[in-house]
Amino acid sequence: MAQATQFVVLNTTKLGDKSIVVHALSRDLGRRSFIASAGRGAALFQPMNILDAEVLENRKSELWRIRGVAPAYPLGGIRGNIHKNSVTLFLGELLFRSIKEGAYEEGLYDWCVSRILTLDSMPGNFANFHLLFLLELASALGFSPSVEDILPFAEENASKIPLLLQAPVEEFMLVPLNGRERSEIADSLLRYLSYHLEYPLNIKSLRVLSELYR
Repeated sequence: MAQATQFVVLNTTKLGDKSIVVHALSRDLGRRSFIASAGRGAALFQPMNILDAEVLENRKSELWRIRGVAPAYPLGGIRGNIHKNSVTLFLGELLFRSIKEGAYEEGLYDWCVSRILTLDSMPGNFANFHLLFLLELASALGFSPSVEDILPFAEENASKIPLLLQAPVEEFMLVPLNGRERSEIADSLLRYLSYHLEYPLNIKSLRVLSELYR
């Protein structure tokens, strides 16, 4: 039986010549992976794309098939900007590695979609966006980050943490940081998340952001 769903693409894995496994955060099913036809090409399944589809259940496998896949939002503001595209690579890998298969967190999907649409609509000043996403993800997963909790991981950037935690979104984006500081703070927040998740988060795409914003 088919059911309609909406999901955010986190990552993909090639499966033979004609299929891919789409690792996704689904509105109804939480963190799930699906089999899809690879015929539509890589553009449809870029990290953090928001897609509508029909899910075909398979009682013999936990890997269900999806069909009728179509963009729920065009995301032209992201896909037309190399810097925003790089941010979504980081966000997709972060979610892929921090949320386990089968997990379901109430409100996580809607928060994630709202943040993707926020990034898509931002005309500029989004260099700190991935830091905001890291902090908000910690809250969405129930860790409630505080200055006291993060400082042990912050090292020489400890003075920046209270400012980031207390700033409204608009001011957060304007906090003056250079590329090295952003990279180090992101690494500190990843270590903070790793501590609470109890497994290491080795996010390779952070290096791409570090190169772009250095």
